[in-house]
Formats: sequence, structure tokens, C-alpha cells
Amino acid sequence: MAKIASAKTAAKTKSTPKGAATPISTPGPQPGKTTGPKKVHVHYLTRVEGHGNIIVDVEADGRVSTCRWEVPEAPRFFEAMLVGRDYKDVHHIVSRICGICAIGHQLASLQATEDALNINVSEQTHILRRLALHAENLQSHLLHIAYLVLPDLMGVDSILPLAATHKDAVLKFIAARRVANEFSRLICGRTTHPQRFVPGGFTMFPSTEELEALRTKLTDSLPNLDFAVDLFATLTDRFPKFERETEYVGLVSPAEYAMYWGEIGSTKDERRPVRQYRNITREYIIPTSTAKWTKNQGESYMVGALARFNLNAEHLLPRAAAAAKKLGLKKGCTNPYFITIAQLVESVHTVEESLQLVDELLTRGIRDEAPAKANIFAGRGAGAVEVPRGILFHAYEYDEQGRIFQADCVIPTNQNHANIQKDLEALVPTLTGLTEKEMELKLSMLVRAYDPCISCSTHCIDARGLDNEPQGMVRFNYK
Repeated sequence: MAKIASAKTAAKTKSTPKGAATPISTPGPQPGKTTGPKKVHVHYLTRVEGHGNIIVDVEADGRVSTCRWEVPEAPRFFEAMLVGRDYKDVHHIVSRICGICAIGHQLASLQATEDALNINVSEQTHILRRLALHAENLQSHLLHIAYLVLPDLMGVDSILPLAATHKDAVLKFIAARRVANEFSRLICGRTTHPQRFVPGGFTMFPSTEELEALRTKLTDSLPNLDFAVDLFATLTDRFPKFERETEYVGLVSPAEYAMYWGEIGSTKDERRPVRQYRNITREYIIPTSTAKWTKNQGESYMVGALARFNLNAEHLLPRAAAAAKKLGLKKGCTNPYFITIAQLVESVHTVEESLQLVDELLTRGIRDEAPAKANIFAGRGAGAVEVPRGILFHAYEYDEQGRIFQADCVIPTNQNHANIQKDLEALVPTLTGLTEKEMELKLSMLVRAYDPCISCSTHCIDARGLDNEPQGMVRFNYK
């Protein structure tokens, strides 16, 4: 799916329905500041994946009467598609949930299946899967940092004008991302929708020569990442100054910066095993979104690079820790705009740890292993990995024939929707003195900072009243 959505014209949004917790009332304007009325109606926000709307109304006296984050994306029901499917097919189906996080969806799916059917994989398989996840995160992070966020900081609408004014910088980002693409292809068989993963292992392995070539490419990419760190260190003052404390949720481990394996950690709750994910996510439905929202200790929480950093910063490898220091990113950061900065730090960590994992494989020697066999029986399992936008959960129940009869996928972006709304509610009152154009930029930058994958998060519709529609007519009640 396309990473950059084009701007479109949408119909006017209806008034806020009863029960939607979006209208807010704020104090009047501060002396000397521009007053309303102002309207910021962003239909189909650009430079994000999928369709999302920002609806803000400021009255003439400076009160914020409407502040709403909407998800009008047509829903897709992958959980229903999985019912009745054989365990060998499931991971290939769910990778189609997302073209950006196809690797992560396969890995979370395989974890859930292997947990349900008690399949134990080899250490070599674990290392290769961790490399695959690193490749995907590096791909996505660099795309978001350079192509989606950097234009806002440089005062342009896209990366294209920067190719003329900052050609060297653009070429360095392109080169770094090309390495990430090659990284994914070498481990997974192709850049997206992996071919080599199966329950219990792999069907094909990289050769020693390929791993050595990968090691060279990763090493050669480090100067480009150092350049990116130096560049963004000069731009951090262009991020809006905004703080809002929230709950941060992600995988945690006592020994490493957890990405592929661990427990569910929180800055405001106890650690839990992955099978207890529903005790954290607590999904619910609101009228203005075709994606479910989540909450745990408060009304919202954040997942993603900044959440991971706040939970695991002490486990960063040396080069990444130095990058965080240069960028001014400290554990406990509560500025959501700095999600992008955390992604850059993670990109450095990803290359560092990937080099270690490649060296371990080269030292061990690649073995042509057969996948571990499954003993088919009824079972239940869950898996979780950290994909670019945060912790991803898959959970399945299998029958005695190894076919799914219940599936649940909890996407990172739908875990972030409520937090985006709460951030907007806290930010808008501080912007009422700005022009509509200035307000729109800061609000759009805030949502873009989350790097939302909106299409992947859409899993529900309000189908009430459909039985009364004329025959053949389908109507989605977004409200």
C-alpha cells in the first residue's frame, strides 16, 4: 500500500454525535493573541498511510468547540478471513494486512501459531527472524524520517524540493534506505511479503557470501546514519515545544532493547506475559472511527519508538546511545513530536545490533535446517513483536485439525488513536493565537509524528440500521 496518501476532497463532517468524547471547552484567548473563529478541517491528511481527518473549530472568543481525530477508512476484516484456514497458510495471509509491516505481521503470526501448537524453533531461526524485523524497522523508520517528517522541518510540502536544495542529504537518505531494502530481500526472499518464513523455521537461508556482503553494506551505511543524526541535531528546535505525559507500552526485556521477544511493559502498570495482552489493550469502539481504540491505566496510551525508548533506553548499544545524547533525547521524554527522533536513534541501534547478529551467524556457520514439525492439536497462542509503529499482537485458537476458529490482531496504530486524540485536545488550546495555516501545520505534524498506518488499524464498522436500507445499498455509519 502507498506510504504517502494524496490529498482529496471530502464531504463536510456532520456535527459531533451524542456519546463522542470530542467536544472540549477551554478558557478564552490570552491577551494580545489572535482570536477566532477558526476552522482547521484537514480531510485525508497527507504524508501518512491511509485516510484520517483532523477537525478543529475555535470560536470567536477563543473557546475550542470541536477537536476530533477521525478515521473514515473502509474497514477490512482479516480476523474473519483467517477462520477455517490451515496453520501453514495463516502467516502469509496476515502479511497482506500491511505492505509496510508485512514482516512484522508474519513474525507475530508465527509466534502465535508456534505458541498454540507448541512448536520450538532453533536458535538460528530466532537470529534470522530478529534480523528480518530489524530490516523492516530500518526501512520504515528511514522512510518516515526523511520523506514524511523532514519536509515539515524544512518548510516544504514534500521531499521533491529538497532534492534540488539539499541534494546531498536526500542522496544519503536514499542510500541508507536502499541498504534496508536489500537487507529485507536477503533475509526474507523479497523486500515485502516474505516468502521464506514457515511455522517452525525457514525454507531457504542466506549464504555465507550473502551475509558477508550484508555486513559490508550495513557497515557502509553507518556514516549516512551519522549524517542523519548530525542533521536532525540542528533541527530539533523546529519541533513544537509540547509535552503531555501518558502511559508508554511496549515489549521489555532485562537483557536487551526488546523488539522480537519479551514481556509487555508499561510505565504505569506491571509487566505481563504476552498472552495477557487483552488486559492491557482493552479495545473499544467510538462513533468517529472505523478503527478500535484502546486504553489501560488512563484514557489512552502510546506505543512506538518513543514508548520503546522510554521503556528500554538503558539497553541501547553505544553508537545509538551517543546518537540519543547528541539529539537531546532522554528517557522520560513526553513530547510526541520526538517520536521521529526516537525512530532515528532506533535506526542506529538496529544497524549496530544487526551487525552483531550477522557476526554471530557467520561464527556459527549457516546450517540448512528443516523446519521444526508441529504436533497438531487444539490450542491457543499469542505472539507480539515491535513493528515500526509499536507493539503488534496476534492471537489464535486452533481446532484439532490445525485450523483457526478464532483470531485477534491488535494493530499498533489503533492502540495510538486515543492518544492522538488526547494529544490534540491538549495541544489545540495552546494554538488558538495562531493563524489557521499555522495551526494546521502543527496539528498535522503531531499526527504525522505517530507515523500512523491507518488502513491497517481499521477493523470495525457501525452496522446498525443496515437492515433498513434499500436492497443492494451498503452504508457505513461513520457518524
